[in-house]
Amino acid sequence: MQSQANQKDIPNNFPGIPPFPDDVSTAPLLRLSSGKLLAGDPTEHERLFQASTDIGFFYLDLSDSKQGTSLLDDADNLFQVGESLFELSADEKTQYDFSAQNSYFGYKAQGAAVVDKQGNLDRNEFYNVSKDDILGITNPLPAPEILHKNRSKLASFMQGSHEIVTLILNTLNDQLTLPKDTLSNLHRQQAVSGNQVRFVKAPPQPVDDRRTAMGQHTDFGSVTVLFNRLGGLQVLPPGTDAEWVYVRPLPGHAIINLGDAMVKFTNGLFRSNIHRVVAPPGLQAESTRYSLVYFARPEDSVMLRRLEGSDRIPVLDQTEEEISSKDWILRRGLGRRVDRVDDFEKAAGTEQLSRRIKA
Repeated sequence: MQSQANQKDIPNNFPGIPPFPDDVSTAPLLRLSSGKLLAGDPTEHERLFQASTDIGFFYLDLSDSKQGTSLLDDADNLFQVGESLFELSADEKTQYDFSAQNSYFGYKAQGAAVVDKQGNLDRNEFYNVSKDDILGITNPLPAPEILHKNRSKLASFMQGSHEIVTLILNTLNDQLTLPKDTLSNLHRQQAVSGNQVRFVKAPPQPVDDRRTAMGQHTDFGSVTVLFNRLGGLQVLPPGTDAEWVYVRPLPGHAIINLGDAMVKFTNGLFRSNIHRVVAPPGLQAESTRYSLVYFARPEDSVMLRRLEGSDRIPVLDQTEEEISSKDWILRRGLGRRVDRVDDFEKAAGTEQLSRRIKA
């Protein structure tokens, strides 16, 4: 399977980075246009709905709109910040691990989480930066100087990413024929939420021991906006005979996927697809893999349950779990840490609900 690339000719690889190999299976994700979505193109709106119900992953071309190109520039700036951030000593970075305080913000060291039921450890480190902190909604958290110096860059990236998220939510809201602004009103930028930017670093793995860097999971928010330049992300497409396939990074594009909240809001109509991170394919495996992510989540007080007001959302056939966005995120965000995991399945997401509805 190869990615759909029929909209326009663009470079398939990033300059200065080993090329993504052409002989590995890749996910056939739709490539959507931010310019067309912003212009209200009805065909593009339908394609977004299709991607959201089929697999929940798609490419978004940001190079064809002013809003998108501004976000690409912000992402380029933060990639440089992320590299400097991870060059700090382990002792300094560990000071900002706030998991003992029941917080998923701050630093997570490599090997601090399990990736499977056998207890194998993850092979990446990351740093989560709170949207509420950067935008002044809550008091600032302790942070390394490199992040203090770049708060304005973080704020610009968060605001730009949130505009893209709002565009996606409003488009899907219309496709569902929900009352105007139903979805976006659950994701107000100035409300307290678990929204964050994540910097990720995954060093090259030993040649004789290349395995999963981040275990299979669904995302636990609403919309994820991902920028990376090396392969490694894999999705497991719907279907009982499906096999893991790579998502090939494309210049000028973000990789977008829906999270668990969208599954719960639509009772499984939208898909939060299972995915994982492994060693990059081919020659890329010899390079350090950096990623930059914006996770948009419902406001902390929002209850994750089926929304009313749309005939397109399937009716409930079983009792819903009563859980708030904040509690769901804490359970998912910290549930696989080595020092606190007690039930691997409880830390899982909504993949089974998605598969049940599609069956």
